[in-house]
Parts: sequence; C-alpha cells; structure tokens
Amino acid sequence: MRLVALAGLAISFAVPAIAQQKDTADPQLREALAAYNKKEDEAWNNNDAVALAALYTEDAVLVNDTGPIYGRDAIEKHYADVFKQVHFSNHIITADQYSPHMIGTAGNEAWTSGEWTTTLKGQNFGPVDAKGNWVEIYHREGDDWKIRLDIWNVTPSPAAAASPTSSPSNK
Repeated sequence: MRLVALAGLAISFAVPAIAQQKDTADPQLREALAAYNKKEDEAWNNNDAVALAALYTEDAVLVNDTGPIYGRDAIEKHYADVFKQVHFSNHIITADQYSPHMIGTAGNEAWTSGEWTTTLKGQNFGPVDAKGNWVEIYHREGDDWKIRLDIWNVTPSPAAAASPTSSPSNK
C-alpha cells in the first residue's frame, strides 16, 4: 500500500511539470505577438481609433466595462467616441510570462493574457493612472495576427483610508 501511495505522490509531482513544459510559449509566436501589442500601445497612445480597430478581425468582439461590442466597425466607432472624451498616454501592454498559448493544432489561433497600464486625462479630470487585466484571442489572417476576442477590465483603485475622527473633548 505504501508503494502505491509513493507512486501516486511521485506522479502528482511529475504531472504539473510535464503540463507546464507542454504549454511553454513558442518564442517566435511570443515575439510576433509582443510586436503586435506594441502596435496596440501606439494606437492607444496616439488616440487613433482607426489604427486600433484595424488590429481586430471583421467579426471581432470587444468585451469591456460597458459590455460587448460586435464587429470591427462598431469597435472603431466605440473607440472614436472614447477618444473624443478621454486622452490616453503611457499605454503599456504586458503579456504574462506563460503567454501566448496556441488554440488547436492548425497554428492559426492563439490566446494571451496580461496586464495593461495607462494614463487618462479628460476635460474635467486627470491625469489619472489606470490599470487592469486583459485576455485576447488572436486569429492569423495571412501573415498578420488580428484580435478576434478582446476582454479587459479595470482594476479598482484601493479604497481611501478612513480619516480619523476626533472625539469631543471633556472640558
């Protein structure tokens, strides 16, 4: 019985290592998508809705804090409206260390995730630093990768510390 338990324990330690090794990011794909993320950063930093929308497939879906937006044209309109109200700068996308991940075996779809940071300035506020997390599914169109699904969130700012209340004096 102890031998079976030891064998099970040995397998439990080996399986995560094997799984992690199998899911190692392809360095060429990682480099290609890192260059792609730089194009995204440039579009954000230039507040360029056309350039940003061009990174999406025709049938792409963007899911953000306002809900889903369907199709490249609607995504472009969404960003054009946003850029009229808010100026973005210092936008930086950082993929996590294990990204990207291939989807299926055809080699034409992948997903990646990570964090983003930016500085926002509106007519009546800012500059304000913001950050969040994202997941994107990419589809290869010829030699280019395009975003088919883009999901992101905003990490809430830490709650402000409660101000100390003064107690009435006993005079």
